[in-house]
Amino acid sequence: MSATTQEKLTFDQFMEACPESGIYELINGEIVEVRATRNHEDVADLIYKNFAREIDRLELNYVVKRTAVIKTLTSAGEEQGRNPDVSAIDRRVWRSNRSDYNALEVPIQLAVEVTSTNWDDDYVDKLDEYQRLGIPEYWIVDYLAIASREYLGNPKVPTVFVFLLDENGQYQRHQFRGADRIISRRFPELALTAEQMFMAQKERQRAGGRRKKGRSWLSGAKLKLLHDYSPPASLSFFVELHNFHLWAYILH
Repeated sequence: MSATTQEKLTFDQFMEACPESGIYELINGEIVEVRATRNHEDVADLIYKNFAREIDRLELNYVVKRTAVIKTLTSAGEEQGRNPDVSAIDRRVWRSNRSDYNALEVPIQLAVEVTSTNWDDDYVDKLDEYQRLGIPEYWIVDYLAIASREYLGNPKVPTVFVFLLDENGQYQRHQFRGADRIISRRFPELALTAEQMFMAQKERQRAGGRRKKGRSWLSGAKLKLLHDYSPPASLSFFVELHNFHLWAYILH
């Protein structure tokens, strides 16, 4: 994250001053740009797609968004503007004012934060703010196992934490790892495991590695040499055989 202004802003001022491009949050009176790695985005996209499928399949009265801004309060009463990685929102709330700029001041149904290097924001600050706002379900997806051992244990392993609001307005924590199916109140039939979330970013890494290997193995100059070379007729059979094995290797 990188701060773009030092002036203390209210939530309304943040919404007016927030740049149109990019994703930003209001943190301690400052506009802060939120930037994520592609691995982070892949995990969030997987969750988004699974939520969207469940909403369509079961005709749930939710919408799922990646850019919804919500107003929260700290324990000191300071206004914050948060942008969860994935938000499930009551459809009636979302459509109550279609001309609004995505800013919500009422609890959404479910907030998901995919943890990055600033993990304490998700585990401490947002946990307190989302509980204070009354968001009934909050997920922390720590696919990097980046939080401290106080949360993840020893050894640290990738974990999904699901916090459910109880009758006293307090979050109760549930953890999921490996092949555990995520248990969600908002999506009770969701067939998604912790490992499936963690594999989303590993699939990108493996695919990226394969593509890089294929591109770097045969340069543009080498391809031009193969294209321009015209072998004598007496050698054409052997050249064709060699090229067959060459392309078979590349495709493999």
